[in-house]
Amino acid sequence: MTTTSGKIVDIGHAAFACHDIEASLDFYEKLGLTESFRLNHDDGSLMLVYLHVAGDRFIELFPNGPDPANRPPQGSYRHLCLMTDDLSATVVSLRTQGVTIDVEPKQGLDLNMQAWIRDPDGNQIELMQIDPRSPQRAVAEGREPAPLEHLAVPAKR
Repeated sequence: MTTTSGKIVDIGHAAFACHDIEASLDFYEKLGLTESFRLNHDDGSLMLVYLHVAGDRFIELFPNGPDPANRPPQGSYRHLCLMTDDLSATVVSLRTQGVTIDVEPKQGLDLNMQAWIRDPDGNQIELMQIDPRSPQRAVAEGREPAPLEHLAVPAKR
């Protein structure tokens, strides 16, 4: 039996809003990071693209980001994802330490459990517990991610 601690165990992903998703995909491909899968909105439009870094670590690229000419100095940063082995315990622990939980634990489109907090500077932090059926877990284990009711689309590249 696996025991959990309710502590942060790894970085899950960094997320960026991209003005030109294809240019961003080309750039990251030059770094050796290729598209793993996509998540789409209910209307079929692109929500985000996952790039696999290593293990179960990813970069998320969101379309329709700000034009680089008008972008704020911090760039297109959206959020940092920290992984936990027990999201419920993590949320309880943080709450008892006075951390405000902005979004209570819920299941995401990728089947993973997530909750959201902010650091003292207002930066969003996603807390995530990986589901064994998630596309992230499949990619980390070297498997093709299974479609998630037409929301997750395997890489086209």
